[in-house]
Amino acid sequence: MFTRDHIKDAFHAAVPIMLGYVAIGIPCGILCDSIGLNALQVLLLSALFYSGAGQFMIPNMYLAASPLASIIASVSLVNTRQMLYAASFAPECQNVSRRLAFLFAATVTDESYGVSTAKFAEGGWSVDRALMVNLFSQTSWTVSNVVGVLVGSAIGIPLDIAAFAMTSIFICLLVTQKMTSANIVAIVLAMIGVYACKAAGLTGPAILVGALLGVAGAMAYAGARDRRIVAAARAASGEQGREERS
Repeated sequence: MFTRDHIKDAFHAAVPIMLGYVAIGIPCGILCDSIGLNALQVLLLSALFYSGAGQFMIPNMYLAASPLASIIASVSLVNTRQMLYAASFAPECQNVSRRLAFLFAATVTDESYGVSTAKFAEGGWSVDRALMVNLFSQTSWTVSNVVGVLVGSAIGIPLDIAAFAMTSIFICLLVTQKMTSANIVAIVLAMIGVYACKAAGLTGPAILVGALLGVAGAMAYAGARDRRIVAAARAASGEQGREERS
């Protein structure tokens, strides 16, 4: 555990994530600087909160004059996916200490989840390696955000350019998703929800309403689809049984 070879393996696996976090972490830091956060505050936010999408949402929603409750609810909703990521690794964490399992689960992100999932599937991977992938990635994210704050305060980048960083990261997340029918339903309903709110002048809760509508619609669609599949399977099984009896 935490041997030199394990650290080396984890670092090599984390390098692509770390480079990607530099590209999006600096714009995030610039955006945080635009709402008055200093380097220490962003350092603590990145180290303790550690949510790429959430950290982009906070300054964007603040600049849009969204209510504090709407910001908290929207960011919390977006981050619920982290619980699912952590829960999926429960089988791999059965034979490790609770402290190690907790640290690993608390630092999983979209990108490190993908890397660790692939590594566990290949075999020969361990929770301590996966944790170090998370920590290397988090370090890159935190440093990049702090650099972004320093760059933003020194250069004064226009807000419109910095604000587009959130849009660009969500576009990246969107195009990397598997285009299942449930995901398409979520995308369409979320867009409709956001557009309807903005058209009605409800800019503050637009993101929250769109996210809730998209998630609820996708869950309802997936549930109905699964019930149809089960019903069709039962009907086919019953018909086959009748044929065998006859």
